[in-house]
Amino acid sequence: MALDEEILQRLRRLALENAVRHGSPPRPESVLSRALATEPGLRGRVAETEAVIRQLVGELGQQTPAEWTNALDRLGGARPSPVPSGGGSTGDFPELPGAVAGRVVLRLAPFPSGALHIGNGRLLYVNDYYRQRYGGQLYLVFDDTIGSDDKRIEPEFFQMILDDLALTGIRPDRVFYKSDRVPRFYPWARRLIDAGAAYVCRCPAELLRENRREGRACPERAQSIDETVELWEQMLAGRFAVGEAVLRLRTDLHDPDPAFRDRVLFRLSEFDHPRVGRKYRVWPMLEFSWAVDDVELGITHVLRGKDLVIEDRMQEYIWKVLGVQGPPFLHWGMLRVREAKLSKSKSYAEVKSGQFDGWADPRTWSFRSLDRRGIRMEAVRKFVLAFGLSLSDVEVPAETLYAENRQLIDASTPRRAFVARPRPLTVRGFPRELTEIHLANHPDRPELGRRSLELTDTFYLSEADLTAHPGEEVRLKDLLNLRLPPEIPAEGPVVGEFTGRENRRLPRLQWVPRNGAVPVDLLQVDGSHTLGMGESTLTSAEPGSSFQFERVGFVRLESGRPRGEVPIRAVFGHP
Repeated sequence: MALDEEILQRLRRLALENAVRHGSPPRPESVLSRALATEPGLRGRVAETEAVIRQLVGELGQQTPAEWTNALDRLGGARPSPVPSGGGSTGDFPELPGAVAGRVVLRLAPFPSGALHIGNGRLLYVNDYYRQRYGGQLYLVFDDTIGSDDKRIEPEFFQMILDDLALTGIRPDRVFYKSDRVPRFYPWARRLIDAGAAYVCRCPAELLRENRREGRACPERAQSIDETVELWEQMLAGRFAVGEAVLRLRTDLHDPDPAFRDRVLFRLSEFDHPRVGRKYRVWPMLEFSWAVDDVELGITHVLRGKDLVIEDRMQEYIWKVLGVQGPPFLHWGMLRVREAKLSKSKSYAEVKSGQFDGWADPRTWSFRSLDRRGIRMEAVRKFVLAFGLSLSDVEVPAETLYAENRQLIDASTPRRAFVARPRPLTVRGFPRELTEIHLANHPDRPELGRRSLELTDTFYLSEADLTAHPGEEVRLKDLLNLRLPPEIPAEGPVVGEFTGRENRRLPRLQWVPRNGAVPVDLLQVDGSHTLGMGESTLTSAEPGSSFQFERVGFVRLESGRPRGEVPIRAVFGHP
C-alpha cells in the first residue's frame, strides 16, 4: 500500500527544511531518521519510506536553493514548525497474557561469549520495560552450557555481561548460571525416557542427517524404555566417548521442518568449562534446559526474537509430554542498525588477535563501545523502545540512534575547534590588533559561557578545505575573510591575503589558531584514526568530557593534556 498524500507532504517538508537549513540537498539517512522519529506509523515501513525519501532528495538535487524556499512557502512558510516529535516515545507494547501486577517474572538469557551489543537491545530493554510496567522481576540466567570453537565461554565474559547490564541501567533481581544447574536437568530427562519420548542414539552423524532428510527412523529409535534407561545411565557413567551417543526426543519423523525431527536433548562433552571445569560430561541442549528452567524458576512470560520459534516448539512439546504448564511466548522481529555488522565470534577473534581495541572498539557496536563514543544509554533505550514489540523485521540507519542521542546532549555539549589533516596558513595583512577572540561555547546556550583563544597571523586549516577553494575568497568562521592563492602548494605553509572582517556570504572554513594548538588523535567508528589539531582549550578538559568538534561531530575525550608529541585521544560519536 502506497504512502498517503498527507504523509508524502510531511516527508517532502522534512526534506525541504533540511535542505534550506543547511544550504544543500540532505542526506537521505538524516531525513529518514527524522521521519521515523516523528511518524511512528512508518517504523514498520522503513524500506518503502526510504525509497520515497531518496526520490525526494534526488529531486531536490536538480533544483536551486531559491526553488527549495519557494516550495516551502507553498507548504506554509520558509521555516514551518516541525512535526511534534515522537522521538524516544514508547512504541506499541501489548498486555502480557494473564499478567498479574507484582507477579510477572521475566528472564534475560545471554550466552557468555563476549560483550553485549546493540543487537541485544530488544532482549534487554523490552524485558526491562515489561518488568517495570508490571512491577515484576527480571532474572539474568547465563546460558553457559557448552560452547564451540567459534563461541567460546571464557571466565571474564560473566563479569563483562554483568558490567554491561550495569552500564545500560538494567539490574537483574536474581542471577543464575546454567552450569550450576546441570544435575537438575537429569531427572527431567529420565521422566521423558520413562514416558517413551526419548532414546539414546549412537548413529553416525552422516546417517542421522540422511535419515532426518528422508523421514526415516534410525535403528536406535526402536529401543524399549528399559534399553534407553540402561544406555542413558551408561552416558552418565562415562561409558561412551564424546560423539558416540546423544539423547534424542522422539518427534514426528515426517514433520514439515526436518530440523524438528528427533532433535538432540543431551550430548557428551569434555569441554573445560570456566566455572565447573570437567565436572559434567553430559550436557543439555539449550532448548531442553529452558523447558526445565522456565518451569522451575517460575518464569511467567518468555519474550524473545521470532527466530527462536523452533525453541518454542521444543519446549512446548516437552511440556505436553510431561503434562507440565509452561509460560507463554511473545516475540519481536529483528531490529538492525544498517551500519552495525554484528558477529560475536568475529569480534572475539579480532579482539583476541589485537586487531580490535578490546570489546570497546567502535566496530563491535557493543554497549561499552557506544558509551565510549559518548552515546548515552538513555538514547539507546529510547531508540529500541520506539519500535515497540513489532514482529516485522526493521533495518534503520545509525542516524536514527544518533538523532535520539543528539536530542539528549546537543543543548549541553560545548563546541570546540578541530581541523583534520591540518596545513598551516599565514594571513598576509593580518590585523595587528586582533590578538584574541572570544567564542561562545554553544551558539544557542549563552549560559554555557565563552572561551578565549589567542591569535597570531597563522592558523591551521584542513588540507581538504584549502585544496577545494584555490584562488577564492573565503571566511575563517566567525573571524575574518581572506583570499587563498590560486595554487595551493603540495606541502608546506600556505599564504593568503586578508580582505576584511565583515560577515559576508563566503565559503566558511574551520580553523584552529596555530598558537597553542594541540595534536588530537580522533578514533573513528570504522576503527581508523584521523590526526589533526585542536584548539588550546582542550588541554584543560578532563578525560571523559564530551564536545562537539565544529563541522565534524560529537566526540568524547579519552585522555587529557598531551605530553610532548603524544596527542589527546578522542573518540568520534556521531555527526
